[in-house]
Amino acid sequence: MRYFISLIFITFFTLSTFAQEKATTEITTYYFIRHAEKDRSNPTERNPHLMDKGLERAEKWSVVLGNLKFDAVYSTDYHRTKETAQPTATKNNLDIIIYDPRVIDDTEAFLMETKGKTVLVVGHSNTTPAFVNAILGEKKHENIDDDNNGNLYIVTIIDRKVTDTVLTIN
Repeated sequence: MRYFISLIFITFFTLSTFAQEKATTEITTYYFIRHAEKDRSNPTERNPHLMDKGLERAEKWSVVLGNLKFDAVYSTDYHRTKETAQPTATKNNLDIIIYDPRVIDDTEAFLMETKGKTVLVVGHSNTTPAFVNAILGEKKHENIDDDNNGNLYIVTIIDRKVTDTVLTIN
């Protein structure tokens, strides 16, 4: 009889734990933006800083995204992207994580590393939509026009279902 009661207890506990695990939904959300307005005064400069208007936009991004608690902030290793990411990273007490935009085709490691987190990714007019497309698994978004620094791509993964939306914030 004791064996039978123990068996019922163990079965109930196991099923209860399994049900709780199944009920837990893991949400991963990525916010992708292009760097803010860069200084174009020297056309030969390959790594320009942001101009004043760009620094203002970077601050505005930190306000627009201010109600979000980021777990990580990624940026390419350029002045303009790091300067765009810095206000949001600072607001969230985070260091900027540098990523190489040339290797975004290998998204598996990135997805595993950021699973269940809320992440900001700052890139460029071509790498931002390419990174979004890599996560979506389809070529949905084209390069961003050179005069557009206001696109916000939001990609959410819930139980392996991926959705996306694009907002323009100016």
